[in-house]
Amino acid sequence: MPKKIVITGGPGSGKTSLVSYLLNKGHQCMPEISREVILEAQKQGIEQLFLEDPILFSQKLLEGRLAQFNDTHHLEKTFLFFDRGLPDITAYMDFTKTKYPSHFTDTCQNSRYDLVFLLPPWKEIYKQDNERYETYEEALEIHDFLLNGYEKYGYKVIEIPHGSLKERKEFIFNTIK
Repeated sequence: MPKKIVITGGPGSGKTSLVSYLLNKGHQCMPEISREVILEAQKQGIEQLFLEDPILFSQKLLEGRLAQFNDTHHLEKTFLFFDRGLPDITAYMDFTKTKYPSHFTDTCQNSRYDLVFLLPPWKEIYKQDNERYETYEEALEIHDFLLNGYEKYGYKVIEIPHGSLKERKEFIFNTIK
């Protein structure tokens, strides 16, 4: 069974680029699914599902991420990287002050990752788009909610410093050795 390692970060942190880089270097990675959920809702005429029905959006994420978490028995490599983890869901709902059912918290407590890496916001690379509607200032707040969100479930969060993709990858592997 591989070690389950979360790579998380708010908008504009370079998280998706880092996970793509790891994947291109031959590492096993579970993709981020929120853009999938957003695009599917947009096909159904719901422009911003998270804003219109945050519980439905979050439930879809919870189901998808839990399926990813549980679908690891066939993997053979030592490490499995997740582009976001289950506690990201409750952290974002805490950020938006959205109340959520207790099964969200229970799922986060009962489905444990081995390590959590957090990327800080990076103003120089930050861009808003159709799926990323947060301002840079909100990205800074989200970073704090992510940090606190993982810590409330008992994780020691390791922050990855700004740097090239290669430098960030090296930081991760120097840390997990």
